[in-house]
Amino acid sequence: MKYKMYDEIMEQKDALIKTFESEASVLDKISSLVEEKDNIYLVGCGSSISTCYSVRDALASCSTLNVSVYTGFEFNYNKKLVNDENSIAIFTSQSGETGDTLTSLRRAKEFNVPTVSIVNEPESTMAKESDYSVVSRGGRETAILGTKTYVTQLACLYQILFKASDYENKDKLLEDLKKVPYLLDELLSSTHDESKKLAELFKDEEIFYCLGSGPNFGLSYKLAMTMFMEGALKHACPLYAGEYRHGLIERAEKGVPAVFLNSGFESDVITDKAIAFSEKLEMNLIIYYLSDYVDDDFDKLLSPFVFIAPLEWFIYYLAHYNNEDPGSTRHIGKVRYD
Repeated sequence: MKYKMYDEIMEQKDALIKTFESEASVLDKISSLVEEKDNIYLVGCGSSISTCYSVRDALASCSTLNVSVYTGFEFNYNKKLVNDENSIAIFTSQSGETGDTLTSLRRAKEFNVPTVSIVNEPESTMAKESDYSVVSRGGRETAILGTKTYVTQLACLYQILFKASDYENKDKLLEDLKKVPYLLDELLSSTHDESKKLAELFKDEEIFYCLGSGPNFGLSYKLAMTMFMEGALKHACPLYAGEYRHGLIERAEKGVPAVFLNSGFESDVITDKAIAFSEKLEMNLIIYYLSDYVDDDFDKLLSPFVFIAPLEWFIYYLAHYNNEDPGSTRHIGKVRYD
């Protein structure tokens, strides 16, 4: 059976190309603004906040930009905002109507903080109320866990923030970023069959630990929070790989599933140790190595754009083998808190 998410996975290349083409000038303008600011706030929820985590951690490893990440709910209660402070706030949302994030955008405006929205809906409230609006050109997206909106949001954040950064290799990174649509398309083709087989092997597991370092933590967060839990209806927990020995190590035992994302970052020294320890305990591991997918000259900080391809297929078929539509929801968008 073919679900709507299948088509949306395959539309990612075109969505990225269209976004780069149509939003180039506004992305450049926002980058220029960022260069002048002391603080950069990134705000989002769910899949959107995962993109914020990834770009923040990527920049932390190579630049001096001061980037903070908040959920929409928590930014709204931030007591450190100062009127007319030299900051900029970037808000990410697929729909542009996410209540928590929209409320936070309005709070930033109360303090005269310039606001940027990155949304997939050009007529959304966030697009209209923000000072600057970036529209990802993903078209209609129905799968709750986010495919086109994830890669386009992440690409926009990388373009804006790395162009404004003092990362010494930023020109090469931005060149690699422009190649991502074509690379992603190739990876979706080459990783499909193996990912489908892997999903069948793991279909009866009920909980997955997801670990990554640097920008891969953001993807680990998305993998656990939106892909496993929302898409495949499996329990999952995201961790920085360095936190393996604080908590998970007490639950690590034979047969327990864990997913590791390993890019060979300096910080992946601890990831290697966690993998080695897990293998000794005979945990049920899924390990993704960046070197299996790209050449050495590809900038490792773009790792999430690579790993997302096999992970999307894995989640898609994991849901399928459990008789679930990976793009549907049981409660999100249907139930509100009292």
